[in-house]
Amino acid sequence: MQSRIIAKNKKAYFDYEILESLEAGIVLLGSEVKSIRAGRVNLKDSFVKIMRGEAFLFNAHISFLETTFAHFKPNERRERKLLLHRKQLDRLFGSVSKESLSIVPLNIYFNQKNKIKLCIALARGKKLHDKRESIKKKMLEREARANMKDYGKKL
Repeated sequence: MQSRIIAKNKKAYFDYEILESLEAGIVLLGSEVKSIRAGRVNLKDSFVKIMRGEAFLFNAHISFLETTFAHFKPNERRERKLLLHRKQLDRLFGSVSKESLSIVPLNIYFNQKNKIKLCIALARGKKLHDKRESIKKKMLEREARANMKDYGKKL
């Protein structure tokens, strides 16, 4: 069975070197679930922080859906609690505090049981020269694909 990706955090792949990723549940309101099903979510500039022994997702934008009740409008960028096992939380907290790593969300998706899950990763920030290198690599791959496409047409 395949999981259906709703939103990706492309900026995280560009700004960070991904070391380890894991799946986390996320606590949402009913209107937020409807918005996510409609694809109205943005993970750009969002991050995960561990506070009081619990993990929270900050700065993720889940848009307000107009079909929900008008008197109940949740904050679109509120912090959302992540559901992780205690061992996972302890390992993440240790890595973040000792090695000065970051925890970033990579994507949000539906798993096989139709539950909304968030893929988070332990990441190290890239330097400017690393970013330039990844841009060069992307351009070379794009050119190679275009040349292969043209080569197939010439035959």
